[in-house]
Amino acid sequence: MPSNLAVRDIETLIHPYTNLEQFRQTGPLLLERGQGVHVYDSEGKSYIEGMSGLWCTALGYGNEELVEVAASQMRKLSFAHLFSGKSHDPAIELAERLKEIAPVPISKVFFCNSGSEANDTQVKLVWYMNNALGRPRKKKIISRVKAYHGITIASASLTGLPANQTDFDLPIANIIHTSCPHHYRFAHDGENEEQFSARLARELEELIITQDPDTVAAFIAEPVMGAGGVIVPPAGYFPAIAAVCAKYDLYLICDEVITGFGRLGKMFGCNVVGFEPHAISIAKALSSAYVPIAGVMLPEMMYEAMLIESRKIGTFGHGFTYSGHPVAAAVALKTLEIIERERIVDAVAAKVPQFLGRLHALAEHPLVGEARGLGLVGAVELVADKTSKRVFEPKLGVAARCAQFAQEVGLIVRGLADSVAICPPLVITPAEIDVMFDRLATALNRTLDWATREKLIEA
Repeated sequence: MPSNLAVRDIETLIHPYTNLEQFRQTGPLLLERGQGVHVYDSEGKSYIEGMSGLWCTALGYGNEELVEVAASQMRKLSFAHLFSGKSHDPAIELAERLKEIAPVPISKVFFCNSGSEANDTQVKLVWYMNNALGRPRKKKIISRVKAYHGITIASASLTGLPANQTDFDLPIANIIHTSCPHHYRFAHDGENEEQFSARLARELEELIITQDPDTVAAFIAEPVMGAGGVIVPPAGYFPAIAAVCAKYDLYLICDEVITGFGRLGKMFGCNVVGFEPHAISIAKALSSAYVPIAGVMLPEMMYEAMLIESRKIGTFGHGFTYSGHPVAAAVALKTLEIIERERIVDAVAAKVPQFLGRLHALAEHPLVGEARGLGLVGAVELVADKTSKRVFEPKLGVAARCAQFAQEVGLIVRGLADSVAICPPLVITPAEIDVMFDRLATALNRTLDWATREKLIEA
């Protein structure tokens, strides 16, 4: 029987990415507090937060330095905006710091509040830039099937997942999608990773030619595809794709919302996968998710175009009330300080062999078709038959069922279509990594027992 708080939740809140009909029967998991890599529900039960919330609480829960800097900034300057030339120290210092650590040359930083807003801004700026440069036809932006770039109208159009578009009347015009770089699922028989990457590059070029190169403006990609199933790029993928983009003068956008600030064992994911973009979207771990903040890191070519438009129009007509919010900026600055001081990125790199070793070992499980990951993010893809790679019927929700079994044994993970994703806080200890994977293995065993009882697989 749902608690009083659960009933109040059901009658008042809309929950994202939730079957709203089923939810009326199941109710919420009510979380009350968190510390380190653990969160605790309203009954006091402890869970390892194996998804860092939503890929974001990089420094874990209850970090007192972040709490104190937020409180201090609230006392000093609780709010200030950046409209009409106004500014404040935290935003300036954060932009300076981001330029210092950027993996490619960056001219300016535009702040917003979420990865969706950052990628929505990227779309608008690509169109804006090409108008400034006298190229009004060069407007199409290429994303990828299974990409996830957000849920605003433009960013959800970039997203290549059906549930984010069906009956929302998306995608909008000028957004197109190229092939998903998932070797396990989409490689031809006998095609190795390099050959697969070369074919995807050819398919991208054919798409550009079919669309007319004079109309194609940009290409956007995540270093590792997150909500699409933690899809790791195959060998040679980004260099092959980048060569095609350079040939047709495409502006390259790297979505580092999940992979930025150490997740893959370097400060930015593009450095790990060999992707050299013009612009970068950032969010999530920028403040360890303690306060909402995101940004777009822009090259000089974009800034010059914005100057042209400001001279023509009289203003840069884009921005958010909370762009560069002083409290969020102060927390982000402290987060970056902690990451540098505590050598968090080096620590992540040291833990990657253990993490990936435990992850890849799950490939031997009868339900797991592929165990894949990079850095401290991974997924196991569940299959009804390992030999044929046959998937379960989507309506069965097998990955979601596995995530529920994990929750029952004290681990929070996330079911993504056929895959179960795992993305712990960067501060997780080696001992906690082992406990986390032990619990995931238990959840897989319980899922196997359930699937066998339900005759979803052969006993």
